[in-house]
Amino acid sequence: MSDEMMFFMYLLECYASYKNKKSGEILKEWEACGITQKIYDNYWLYHTERIENAYEDIDNLISTGKFAW
Repeated sequence: MSDEMMFFMYLLECYASYKNKKSGEILKEWEACGITQKIYDNYWLYHTERIENAYEDIDNLISTGKFAW
């Protein structure tokens, strides 16, 4: 398994906990918003910053379709 995939799974689980939801629900939400690949592709940014920055970015992607930065 790649580092990117391992981190994606970690981020998914952490974000689900942050939202107090199951990871399957979160993944379905990301898929419905069309942001799953965008999140996966931002491995190089997300894994070097605070995890809360990724949460903020994901929340912004869900609400506006744009990255927070």
